[in-house]
Amino acid sequence: MKEYKTINKIAGPLLFVEKTEPVGYKEFVTVTLSNGETKRGQVLETSKDYVIVQVFEDTQGIDKQTYVHFSGEIIQMPVSGKMLGRVLSGIGTPLDGGRKIIPEDKRNIQGEVINPYSRTRPNEFIQTGISTIDGMNTLVRGQKLPLFSGSGLPHNEIALQIARQATVTGEEESFAVVFCAIGITQEEAKQFINEFERTGALQRGVVFLNLASDPSIERIITPRMALTTAEFLAFDYGYHVLTILTDMTNYCEALLEIGAAREEVPGRRGYPGYLYTDLASIYERAGLIKGKSGSVTQLPILTMPGDDKTHPVPDLSGYITEGQIFVSRNLYRKNVYPPIDVLPSLSRLMNSGIGKGKTRADHKALSDQLYAGYAEGLDLRGLATIVGKDALTSRDQRLLSFADTFEKRFVMQGRDENRPIETTLELGWDILSTLPEDELTRIPGDMLEAYYRRETTADEGD
Repeated sequence: MKEYKTINKIAGPLLFVEKTEPVGYKEFVTVTLSNGETKRGQVLETSKDYVIVQVFEDTQGIDKQTYVHFSGEIIQMPVSGKMLGRVLSGIGTPLDGGRKIIPEDKRNIQGEVINPYSRTRPNEFIQTGISTIDGMNTLVRGQKLPLFSGSGLPHNEIALQIARQATVTGEEESFAVVFCAIGITQEEAKQFINEFERTGALQRGVVFLNLASDPSIERIITPRMALTTAEFLAFDYGYHVLTILTDMTNYCEALLEIGAAREEVPGRRGYPGYLYTDLASIYERAGLIKGKSGSVTQLPILTMPGDDKTHPVPDLSGYITEGQIFVSRNLYRKNVYPPIDVLPSLSRLMNSGIGKGKTRADHKALSDQLYAGYAEGLDLRGLATIVGKDALTSRDQRLLSFADTFEKRFVMQGRDENRPIETTLELGWDILSTLPEDELTRIPGDMLEAYYRRETTADEGD
């Protein structure tokens, strides 16, 4: 172990230390204050004469008398098959009053790059119990599908509902959730824990909590701790692991803070120029590996400052991930929960995870027709405000009514309402059957014959 007492400068969470021997990048560091207190950190940058250390706690009390110990090892996460049911801090220490984790192994939190040749294409359905996701933006095992939201919207409630309800159909015993909260308040942390304990979801999950009061530098390693745990459960124990990361915008703000302390040349809106690469190093840890029975699926949640989807965080996330789910402020104002807007939302792997033998043969056609009807109904809302509803044709008025019914019955559901995929599909057919059969041009005739509710249309006409 190398030990130095040569701190030259302190800038925010960073220490600039003069060195005489080689020090490795990402090396684990222990900082010992003159009063005996210790803090942890890692090497952020190393050069010929200096090494920059990022400290995971506050730097209060650090002075020229402080010792910096370089361990020669990178940060590792102690992992065990008995981690389910545990609540951990952002750096992996227990917060639930339980005993310290006895590790089966210690893993590099940076993970290992999955060889593209070893990847298996995601093609199996994950049921979240939320109709707007399962029916129209289906989540697939091994996919990375972010939730784009705005300040004040109920994205955390949606995240909790998914964590409680998500399951692999037919294989419930092999499913687990790793819930990673980044930069949340004490109140939010209590809400998360209470909800997990109330519903019993904690028994199949591992929770990582990084609080807003914790050093911001800790947010850099929290998602990597969570993903290391998810990879261990998936590829060593065969679990299908859903990893929920909220809020990735807080993670990116920590990157911005570090970049400013290092006096880096800023990129878009002050964020580091390597933001894309850094986000990719997290998102690309989702997937399936040939020969392994488990999978890692990611549902990152990020808030868009000012509801701006061109902001660097959602913009770059959209390039890396396989779609996005939008939380709508307009639906939220109308008291629709969950306020998920299906029109700008997209799951690029949906077609691989649905259909006969996975969900149901009519799933794709039903989803396409619901999209078409809802989109046309929303357009007609704008027209109706200009010319008046009475000026619309009877067909237009049906579509206008269809959009209202779609929001009230399909989009809206209870916070504890867990809809199986069969219920979602049947509900979709109930709503579509309020339209005349000859207007459903996106559905094959044999499917209309099997699922269309002709009595519903007759009732509507009466």
